[in-house]
Amino acid sequence: MTTTDSDPLDEQGRQVRLVPLTAGIWMVLLGCGAMVLGPLFGFLVGTMLGTDWQTLGMNSIFFFLFLGFMVAGLGLGVALLGARRMLQNRNQEATAPHPAGRS
Repeated sequence: MTTTDSDPLDEQGRQVRLVPLTAGIWMVLLGCGAMVLGPLFGFLVGTMLGTDWQTLGMNSIFFFLFLGFMVAGLGLGVALLGARRMLQNRNQEATAPHPAGRS
């Protein structure tokens, strides 16, 4: 094997510009995930335990589905806080003066 002067690993490739995500987007995504998966997992756990198991006078399916709805409510709160943070960040960027080189 011979080596050449132009090794492909030495050449500089295309520059990658990483763009940061908007503040609050992860809160919105995680909150929406909890809203969707909370009741599903509550129903799953309730059906796995069966109808013979009672808690606080409630059937296991209803009890864990209720807990799943509570998790979904917390997820809704997190998603709303993330959306509020995104809107505040957008408003701050709109009112901030632009640097001289940008329009």
